[in-house]
Amino acid sequence: LYFLIARFLQSGPCKKAAQILIEELEEYELVPQRWSWDGKIFKRSFQDWVVLNQHIPADYLLQVCRRISPLIEKEIPPSVPGVQTLLGLGRQSLLRTTKCTSKVCCGSAVAALHRGRPPEPSIMGARQATGSARFSQVLPSSSYQHMKIHKRILGHLSSVYCVVFDRTGRRIFTGSDDCLVKIWATDDGRLLSTLRGHSAEICDMAVNFENSLIASASCDKIIRVWCLRTCAPIAVLQAHAASITSIQFCPAARGTKRYLASTGADGMVCFWKWHSHSMKFDEPVKFVERSRPGVQVSTSSFSSGMFMATGGTDHMIRVYYLGAETPMKVSELDAHTDKVVVVQFSNNSDLRFVSGSRDGTARIWHYQQQEWKNITLDMTARLPTAVANGEDKTKLVVTMVAWDRRDSSVITAVSNYLLKVWSATSGQLLHVLSGHDDEVYVLEAHPFDPRIMLSAGHDGNIYIWDLSKGVKIRNFFNMIEGQGHGAIFDCKFSADGQHFSCTDSHGHLLIFGFGCSKPYEKIPDQMFFHTDYRPLIRDSNNYVLDEQTQQAPHLMPPPFLVDVDGNPHPPRYQRLVPGRENHKEEQLIPQLGYMANDGELVEQVLGQQTAENGESLLDNLIRQLQNEQDGAEAVASSPGVEPRRSGQVEGVWQMQHNSLRSQVATERDLLAWSRRVVVTEVVLEECRQAKSDLECSLYNAERRKKPVQEQERPEHSGDSSEDEAPWQSESSSDSSSEYSDWTADAGINLQPPKRLTRRPVRPAGYSSSEEEEGGDEDKEAKKKENKKKKKPKNTKPTSSLAGLNAEEWLPPSWIMETVPRRSPFVPQMGDELIYFKQGHQAYVRAVRRAKAYSINIQKQPWNRLNLRDQESVKVVGIKYEVGPPTLCCLKLAFLDPVSGKMTNDSFSLYHDMPDVIDFLVLQQFYNEAKERNWQP
Repeated sequence: LYFLIARFLQSGPCKKAAQILIEELEEYELVPQRWSWDGKIFKRSFQDWVVLNQHIPADYLLQVCRRISPLIEKEIPPSVPGVQTLLGLGRQSLLRTTKCTSKVCCGSAVAALHRGRPPEPSIMGARQATGSARFSQVLPSSSYQHMKIHKRILGHLSSVYCVVFDRTGRRIFTGSDDCLVKIWATDDGRLLSTLRGHSAEICDMAVNFENSLIASASCDKIIRVWCLRTCAPIAVLQAHAASITSIQFCPAARGTKRYLASTGADGMVCFWKWHSHSMKFDEPVKFVERSRPGVQVSTSSFSSGMFMATGGTDHMIRVYYLGAETPMKVSELDAHTDKVVVVQFSNNSDLRFVSGSRDGTARIWHYQQQEWKNITLDMTARLPTAVANGEDKTKLVVTMVAWDRRDSSVITAVSNYLLKVWSATSGQLLHVLSGHDDEVYVLEAHPFDPRIMLSAGHDGNIYIWDLSKGVKIRNFFNMIEGQGHGAIFDCKFSADGQHFSCTDSHGHLLIFGFGCSKPYEKIPDQMFFHTDYRPLIRDSNNYVLDEQTQQAPHLMPPPFLVDVDGNPHPPRYQRLVPGRENHKEEQLIPQLGYMANDGELVEQVLGQQTAENGESLLDNLIRQLQNEQDGAEAVASSPGVEPRRSGQVEGVWQMQHNSLRSQVATERDLLAWSRRVVVTEVVLEECRQAKSDLECSLYNAERRKKPVQEQERPEHSGDSSEDEAPWQSESSSDSSSEYSDWTADAGINLQPPKRLTRRPVRPAGYSSSEEEEGGDEDKEAKKKENKKKKKPKNTKPTSSLAGLNAEEWLPPSWIMETVPRRSPFVPQMGDELIYFKQGHQAYVRAVRRAKAYSINIQKQPWNRLNLRDQESVKVVGIKYEVGPPTLCCLKLAFLDPVSGKMTNDSFSLYHDMPDVIDFLVLQQFYNEAKERNWQP
């Protein structure tokens, strides 16, 4: 320090003071001594000290003092920021510590210290002055910091991928991989009912807008519809040939006609028409969107009214209209270059939706001037202040998209664990939200607060975000004691915004909300019914009965509440079961018994003993039915779409005499349960009808406008979304592709040529009545034009076209085939084949001999590549050339014979199907032929 002070004084005007300080340093031997190699000590002068530290400038002490103040301000902020002084006091002192921080008291605290009345908040003053107050002032976003977890309930034995609230927010539905759908009470977490019937994992669930039905879709290819009032099965819908991927109730209401839409891994979209009064479901209207083998329709979304959009693995987005007599497809959009993983309509009726794809982009679609235009959101975009890092080279994938409540911004979840907030009108990146450590598949907007967004991911984190500021408000971590963290699979807000519930990979239901958690302390942590996993028997239409009691599950007596091991809970918990609230103490103690399970005796709940001596109503029904069927033929099962009523007993009703009397419903039980209400109904038909009418009027208005011609459109350069026009037109019906677009796994770029000019396309599925709404001048002009036209003479159809027979231009029979055949071979994208060089050479000789079309021998693959007699190849491109003759041009990529992976080499060839021995054989047929024992 002395050295720095002396050097500072030397560089300033105080030269004499510096000289005096140096003399005193040498006099009092404050200059460090030096040591010789033999250990002797020598004195050092101040000048020697300066030479030793030549890297220290004369103003070094001044520079140090300038740096101290900003560094301290970062750690401990001063009371007055920006003041640069070394002589501060208190909060401005350079020696301040964290203990010196003074607490700033709010106005109400200061008033309380002075024993005065708390001051009126600014909200009250604004309301008195203007009669209203801003929502952000009444409920600041910081209020959501008070949300907390009320209860974590273990209610399933497998992962729970689906959770949904009813329309009132008072009931929660969970669908799990254990094939069960459970109904919970939001306010206290009670388990109210279990819906049994599915035989595979639950894929999706939906509650209708009247709050009277719940539909659940499963991997068993079946949709089951239950009545929420009584939990009775309404319908079992079977139309899909593979797992169901999504299910949605249409919000539109036209009289009593309603629609339920489902999509499946079989590439089908089904619209199930049902009637709100009779609750009967008609046969579905099917759209088979399987453009090639393996195509799946993976996601769907309804608008506020009459439109539904779907996304598939074939990169296509399809839009359907439900306002006509039957649903119809009105658009196909092919802007994406990879699988479409999610589509989401906006909340308002403005014909906008956003789509997210694995190609690393999301697109905001808007219907305008007879076509769907879009804004591209590139996930590689960064904020202007962001710094590029080394992870920018990885391919980004959109995992989820969502709108805020006012549709002013779009939120996308990206595979690099970031959330990006975009402007819905310009496509500009507004905020980047970070915090997740794994992929995010849950984005949920607040039901009425446009600032609030909920996100959850496989890292177990649940975040509440303020979208207006781009900051985190609250964070929850799903830590499970002894099991690590549980991945969050789904999350939903209640209709009133007071609660939200999440489900995880360990079978838990998590209920969050404001206020006190005292009502949730009355329930146990593990809640199962003793009948949840009992076996079921099914009839030919997949309606189910409990195997032990031979009763429909919804007609069975109230079950007992047990834990995850099947042990019954104490009687105080048994009163939580609907129907057991007023039972006596002895009726709340279940009867335990021992059942054989894989050779072991397992203690489990059998039921309760009852003093009821009356015979069950079901016994009488079954006995009567058996008497009527003596000597008669078996009665046919009920239709597949007819609801099973409580009196139906055909198909699977067989009474087991060893079932307990307490598990069989009596006539009094049936009468009581027919009046119970598990979920109340909600009627908002007028509001939904108004939204539907608004959408239809907007759509029809845009259909009447002329589309912008191609030459009128301004040219744009650059790849970023900011350089593009606000709305770009994309429509698959206006572009053609020479190659199929399935090249995601091929690793080979097959960019199809695009049509440069647009042909006018009339919107499909609509009547021409709207054209008649034009002015009278157009009609008169058409009439005059028709009068001028002469009646054409009757002429015979020409038999030749450009000197050739017209029949030669017709497509050959192989291209018109609808039934798959083993031979001749018809190629499809992704086929793995064995290519025979000798057969290809024979084919070329046959073509030249017949002079079918010209072939350049020098361009054949065996002249350019070193081919073996047979090669393992894969079809990565298909192009059809309309003849005559009509040919198929294939692009084949080589497969490594050992690993089966594609190499970088490929070749193309022409292939004509009829009357030519196949030199391309499917690999499975080739392997089958090799394994066969051929004998002469």
